[in-house]
Amino acid sequence: MKYKAKKSLGQNFLIDQDILNKIINTVEVNNKYILEIGPGRGNLTEYILKKNPKKIYVIEKDNELSLLLKKKFEDQIEIINDDILRISEKKISNEVLTVFGNLPYNISTEILSKWITNLDKYIWFDKLVLMFQKEVANRIIAYSNTSDYGRLSILSNWKLEIKKIIDIKPKSFIPKPKVDSSLLVFSPKKNFFDLKNAKNLEMVTRIFFNQRRKMIKKPFAQLFKDPQKIAKKLNIDLNLRPQNLEPEIYYKIVREYEFLRS
Repeated sequence: MKYKAKKSLGQNFLIDQDILNKIINTVEVNNKYILEIGPGRGNLTEYILKKNPKKIYVIEKDNELSLLLKKKFEDQIEIINDDILRISEKKISNEVLTVFGNLPYNISTEILSKWITNLDKYIWFDKLVLMFQKEVANRIIAYSNTSDYGRLSILSNWKLEIKKIIDIKPKSFIPKPKVDSSLLVFSPKKNFFDLKNAKNLEMVTRIFFNQRRKMIKKPFAQLFKDPQKIAKKLNIDLNLRPQNLEPEIYYKIVREYEFLRS
């Protein structure tokens, strides 16, 4: 069964065997419950099966590909023919999942943001092994005081430990994307700042980074009636710029904002 990649779904199929091997050897798979996002034609799925997982769930939005996967793997995998953004990840399995995903680049940050936002005391995964456009990966892993640092870095570091594994060239895919990719591995943090609502973190960081080159006096004044008092309490210099503040500082600002409105 031949299948042509659909541009509208951001499909680029990984075919490089060396890279597939590196991905599968990044985390433990044997006897684990696996979730694969966007398996495409099942290239990585084959490698996962060789490592003897306990069970594999795959989420594939494309109807044609779902049929192809069913024909190729039969009962070796459980296929969920749906959109990952519409699925409650906690309802896929009662077991803790190890997640692999060559994410469609057009919705990759949306998927990651959804998972971070929904992650609470119940941890539904032990590892996320995810591929991103390299530029997006750089923003996820960026440190403060760098040009790539911003809202995505702060959100990602809130609940997750992140490690970059490898950069991947376009020639490793069919069709070739126009950009390099990067593989990242995420592990849930045991302890993270307990904020009431993730939307507050998104709102606060948006206010700060809308004017990333200006001093943080203005966003502080937008958020607090007495910005000087809050800045002093949190030991923050209002002459700094948004990229100068460590992620932990933003979590403290959000917690203060929520406290004052409770």
